[in-house]
Amino acid sequence: MKKILETFGVILLVVGACGVLRELTGWFPFLGFTRFFVEHIGFLQDRELFAHFALAVVGFALLMIADRHRKA
Repeated sequence: MKKILETFGVILLVVGACGVLRELTGWFPFLGFTRFFVEHIGFLQDRELFAHFALAVVGFALLMIADRHRKA
């Protein structure tokens, strides 16, 4: 369970951080893969920065939960 939480946490943290970086700077067009996570959700349109920030926070929270989870 710990490895699954760590994997999803890292993925969400990287995608969220890359999305925030891309939205704030406007550079790095190769980071366009982050739009696939937020463009297809209706209520997140025109709120890409918030959505990427939320993804990064959720990813960080998953990593903290995985750190507290004991190995079985």
